[in-house]
Amino acid sequence: MIKFKFLLWAFAQLLKRQVKNNPACAQYVRGKHMLFQIRTASGVGRNYTVHQGRISSAAGLAANPAFTLSFRSARAGYKILSAKDSQAAFLRGLGSADLAISGDFQEVMWFQGLTAFLQPPRVVAPYDRTAFQVPVTSVVEQDK
Repeated sequence: MIKFKFLLWAFAQLLKRQVKNNPACAQYVRGKHMLFQIRTASGVGRNYTVHQGRISSAAGLAANPAFTLSFRSARAGYKILSAKDSQAAFLRGLGSADLAISGDFQEVMWFQGLTAFLQPPRVVAPYDRTAFQVPVTSVVEQDK
């Protein structure tokens, strides 16, 4: 239970840091007004407010959130939220009923876009850094 609560608190801190330090993330939340929450079926959770380009959070549940991510248990919530393959973990959680989503799904999709800013930067392979790329057609034409 403590790990789940800490994860929800840390999630808010990571979002705040992204909004503060990442101009693209700040642009993404600018003009957005929304309240959502992440909770367990037993009623433990945290609510998050996006308002005027800022993100704040508070322990406890909100009365009228735009959407709610509800996990079967704190253990299941921690496992899904901290998974390295987060998108696949969400889908598995939905399939196994460890996760239920209620509310406005358009806002849930916006939230998924917000969490994309928390992903580590993509590592570019050395061969992908080259400025010169051989067009596929020229290779085919050379074979003729």
